[in-house]
Amino acid sequence: MKMIEIKNLKKKFGNFTAVDEINLEIEEGEIFGLLGPNGAGKTTTIKMLATMLQKTSGEAKVCGINVKEDPDGVRNCIGIVFQDTAVDVELTGRENLDFHARMYGMDKNEREDRIKYVLKMVELEDKADKFVSTYSGGMKRRLEIARGLMHNPKVLFLDEPTLGLDAQTRRVIWDHIKTINKSEDVTIILTTHYMEEADYLCNRLAIIDHGKILKIGTSEDLKESIGSDLILIKSHKMRQLKTELAKYKWIIKTEIVHDTLRITLKNGGTRIPAIIKTSEKLDIEIDSIEIHKPTLEDVFIRFTGRKIREEADVMANNRMRNKLRGGRT
Repeated sequence: MKMIEIKNLKKKFGNFTAVDEINLEIEEGEIFGLLGPNGAGKTTTIKMLATMLQKTSGEAKVCGINVKEDPDGVRNCIGIVFQDTAVDVELTGRENLDFHARMYGMDKNEREDRIKYVLKMVELEDKADKFVSTYSGGMKRRLEIARGLMHNPKVLFLDEPTLGLDAQTRRVIWDHIKTINKSEDVTIILTTHYMEEADYLCNRLAIIDHGKILKIGTSEDLKESIGSDLILIKSHKMRQLKTELAKYKWIIKTEIVHDTLRITLKNGGTRIPAIIKTSEKLDIEIDSIEIHKPTLEDVFIRFTGRKIREEADVMANNRMRNKLRGGRT
């Protein structure tokens, strides 16, 4: 069953197009990722699917329900965890979950059973009656996820679920997301800046930039789509070397990204001697040369022409500064 169906979905804010006629289908039980930089259209897409924003044009269905024709029906079948912390820090973890359950009309016995179950799932049983103001960042995110699961949604949206968390805490959240996907039989759609997050969690993912979906597939399929190996060279005469190397038939593609000459080719390890020989013939000194298998970072660079990691770090740092100043994040 298709849990998400999007056809030519578009969202404009005045003259600015945030989401540009995207098409997407997500199957039941998938963990599907929207991978892209800040401002790519990821969160806007999620908000339209969650009925928080009205689309400009196109069609979207969630759980087989048209988001425009039956928004209440959509809301009853989804859970959502926002980028920003939305739990009440003046309440305990248990009280936050109980309040959320009451909003969905769950009776007392059902609430109590479900609260106990989701707290155990995210390993917060021993913190249930502590004020959320005493929670760490990772604990708050786990509580947010538990809250999103309280009413047994069929689809769970996670908008940048680990943004700003340290690497160890991020890994803990990932493991909880995988467990929830299997134990709850819930379809998960997440947005992320983090390559390793998309690689570890997602059955499939879409690379999105400037409101357009550029490529969809499994992590392995996307990596294979840009060639078997990459050789990265740094030199003061990269353009001259690039022109000469491009003449070889065994080189699939040469491109300069920032300060690096990137060469896509098969069997890269056997070709390094020829590359070095060519540089010596041209009297070009190579500062460094390395070979590696394609990563999602390489895929992103191929389709967008720039890196994403720095943007993720900048966004996380800005959010932290805003919190310290007491501003919005």
